[in-house]
Amino acid sequence: MWKKIQSQLDKKNKSVYWLSKQSGINLQTLYSMKRNKNSNPSFSNIEKISEALEVNLDFFRSN
Repeated sequence: MWKKIQSQLDKKNKSVYWLSKQSGINLQTLYSMKRNKNSNPSFSNIEKISEALEVNLDFFRSN
């Protein structure tokens, strides 16, 4: 999942720090996701990320 998040961040030329501020998700939580320590994030966090990145939730379902 993080590869999809990172690709959107790259397209928008934004950082993980920006995503944290936009989504309201703790920076450490995002870094845990990035390092695969939190490979099963909550639905609430996925919603916040999709809103911040301006993508549909289905974006995270596709391979």
